[in-house]
Amino acid sequence: MKPHILTFESYDDWDTVPLEEAYTVYNLPHGASLDTLPSEAFEAVQAFAFKGHNKLGADIMDAFPKLGMIANYGVGFDTIDVEYASSKGIRVTNTPDVLTDDVADLAVGMVIAQSRGIVGASEWIRSGNWAKNGAFELQTKVSGKRVGIVGLGRIGRAVAERLQPFGGEIHYYSRSPKDCEGWIHHSDIVAMAEAVDTLVITLSGGPKTVEMVGEQAIKALGPNGLLVNASRGTTVDEEALLDALETGAIKAAALDVFENEPNINKRFMALDNVLLQPHQSSGTVETRKIMGQLQRDNLAAYFAGKELLTPVN
Repeated sequence: MKPHILTFESYDDWDTVPLEEAYTVYNLPHGASLDTLPSEAFEAVQAFAFKGHNKLGADIMDAFPKLGMIANYGVGFDTIDVEYASSKGIRVTNTPDVLTDDVADLAVGMVIAQSRGIVGASEWIRSGNWAKNGAFELQTKVSGKRVGIVGLGRIGRAVAERLQPFGGEIHYYSRSPKDCEGWIHHSDIVAMAEAVDTLVITLSGGPKTVEMVGEQAIKALGPNGLLVNASRGTTVDEEALLDALETGAIKAAALDVFENEPNINKRFMALDNVLLQPHQSSGTVETRKIMGQLQRDNLAAYFAGKELLTPVN
């Protein structure tokens, strides 16, 4: 008899087919409540294939008395109450490493796109403004800029390595210096923000990094500064960022993440100095297939009584 699992959100066929071959699958679509599930699911489900950015806490875990494992689809697991899961003997896994390149690629892409006004320039043509009103307004150079990386983990290092050939200075924030010759270490985010032109945030999510980039750091970037967030929306004081963008305290921002996804603060919609992305940093076919495979491999290991591949507790 197949084990019973609950999947969250929607999956592509390359994930759905092998999941349904291996398991009896119940699904909780985006925005759906638990009471939409058939009653037998609550006693049958033994594992979650978790996906999305909604909170997964005690209320959901406790509804499934046989739950023993949560396989997260993604590297970040800050939306999962891992501490509570551990207290109930529920194992949690994630999909680290496989999305580093994609997140770093998009972060650098956002630096270039926002500095050079690529989205606005495309719209300038489409709207007929080029033919009617002439050249698009001058933008900002990317090469030679001082870039500060907030959080020099796998993704932060990959971003810095991609930006290094642009010939600028690489600064980074971490509690202690890393093995990266030629890069400039800072133990204070505000001091680093004062020293750079562009601030790229690659922190992990969770309680320890909530609003780590606060009002002081944002203002320290100055009126020509660019802030790029490719981590979690919680890592930035979003209200302070909006204030800075509205008043010109900083020049621009490029964001792939927000505090209340996907229902982001409406103040962003009125701004023409912020590039908005729908949390799609790992959104490539190649990477999503690998993420799905690793999620399934962790599920398979759990049900086979083997060591989990990428545990977080």
